[in-house]
Formats: sequence, C-alpha cells, structure tokens
Amino acid sequence: MTETAGLSSGRFGGRVVLITGASRGLGKALALAFAREGADLALCSRHPADLETVRREAEALGRRCLILPVDMGRRQDVERLAAQVFEAFGRVDVLINNASELGPTPMPYLVDTPPDWLERVLATNLTGPFLLTRAILGNMLARGAGSVINVTSDAAVEAYPTWGAYGVSKAGLEAMTRIWAAELAGSGVRVNCVDPGEMNTQMHAAAIPGADPSTLAEPEDVVGVFLHLAAEGSSETGQRLEAQFWRKGEEQRA
Repeated sequence: MTETAGLSSGRFGGRVVLITGASRGLGKALALAFAREGADLALCSRHPADLETVRREAEALGRRCLILPVDMGRRQDVERLAAQVFEAFGRVDVLINNASELGPTPMPYLVDTPPDWLERVLATNLTGPFLLTRAILGNMLARGAGSVINVTSDAAVEAYPTWGAYGVSKAGLEAMTRIWAAELAGSGVRVNCVDPGEMNTQMHAAAIPGADPSTLAEPEDVVGVFLHLAAEGSSETGQRLEAQFWRKGEEQRA
C-alpha cells in the first residue's frame, strides 16, 4: 500500500471501499471504477497474483490500495480481513460482497451434489458475507452511514437445474439482505443487492462453457448501479436491482 498520490477527488474522495473477490471480472471492474471516483480500496481474493495487478492499476490512479489473500469460505480469513482493513484505514464506507463459489463443474443436479461442496458454496457465498458484514457494521453504525451491497444472481429467484448449490446460497444472501435492511432502517446504513446479469467472466465460462462471449455484458458495463447505491445521496435500502434494467433506465433518462 502506498500513500495517496493525487487529490481525493470524485464522488468517493476520502472514502474507503472494501471489495471481496476483487482480482478478476466484476470485482476488478468495481475496484477500478471506485478508484477513478476517488475511493481508497481494500481488496481481497484467492488469487494474489491477479490481485497485485489490480493494486498497481488502482495506485496508478492515485489511490491507496490494500490487498489481502483471503478465502471467504474460511472464518479465520474473514476475521483477519476485517481486522487488517480497520488497522490500515480505520473505517469502511462501502462493503461489496462480491466473492462467490460456483461449486463443482460440470455443475451437477442438486441430488448429486456432494455435501462437502454444498457446505463450501454456502460458506463462501452466504456465511462469509454474513461474517464480514457483521464485522464491519459496528464501524458504520458508529458513524451513522454506510453502504453494503451484496452481489446476487437470477439463480436466487429462478429454479435452474444444476444450479442448486449456487442458487440456494444466493437465495439466502438475498433474504439476509432484506432482513439486515429492515433491522438497520433509520440507522444511516443501507443494505442492498445487485444482480449483474450474465457477464463475460471466467465464472460464467466455467458454468456455461458454450456461451458466446459476444452476447454477454462486460463487467465494466454494469458498475454504474453499484456506484449509484454506494453514493452518499442514495436512500435505497432492502432493494434488489438488476444491473441491465437499471442501465437501460439510466440511458433513457440521459
């Protein structure tokens, strides 16, 4: 991590954004989008080499950037992540729970899913975000401000064969989003979830190997809704936003 090289300009100047699963795909696109808007970053992933690339790009934009190798399916890693972020920055203004575990590929029917894999998917996609959000909330509540954004999927609301473990985990994440939003109403801390839709990422390729990348959104195309929800002037909480429809609405209003 280096000292800020430029001015704290942009919508998120002087704010700290923590993003999990930030080394590739949507996580990387989010990290660089927030950096361009002035945010300092705390980023984690299971892929430290890729994470280092993101750090260099963020620091080239004049931002401070802490990177940590973390497995969100391991409780001790999540606890270490929260402690090190607070030690480095003293606060978290925006938390984006983006890291996800797809499960075994080719993706099996739920009846054929090994119990160990179900536990692994739930640990990464549901328990990990619970633990990290719980660790961050006290800091946000003390300041009366903060935004938590959970990355979900249409598999949370549609029953797709072979998407069982992943779909169950995302359905739980959406329920947790709504419950936290209700419990924190009036506190200044907002909790929402975003379905980014189908994107040209390594995870999508692993899930649907035959998909045509040209028909998929690029991760950079969907970051706008996250910036909107994280902004200080936003009031939404307990919402489930679909990035593709939000983007079309913004284009129509422009």
